[in-house]
Amino acid sequence: MHIKTNDTVEVITGDDKGQRGKVLSIDRRVGRLVVEGVNRVYKHVRRSQKNPQGGRLSKEMPVRVSNVLLLCTRCGKGVRTGSRLAKDGTKERFCKKCGTALGVIAPSKKK
Repeated sequence: MHIKTNDTVEVITGDDKGQRGKVLSIDRRVGRLVVEGVNRVYKHVRRSQKNPQGGRLSKEMPVRVSNVLLLCTRCGKGVRTGSRLAKDGTKERFCKKCGTALGVIAPSKKK
């Protein structure tokens, strides 16, 4: 998976298609992530000491990783990504469309 927390992604399918947001959390085991402002649902809560008002709370629910694309800083749109080794030995993500580096995945291995 080439998406990390705090990355900006674009939703490519579903009710929120075209929306962009920051990744809040990732569940790699299930293959889902929570994106800020995407896939919002209402959770009905009863009145309690913790929530004296009660009512409906709006919260984000997870979406499948396959339904989002990482946003390229240079292209300005959602793009497919790949991984490659840089000249200094670090493994990095890159945009398949323009070739821009999108961040380091792993540091270089010491010999």
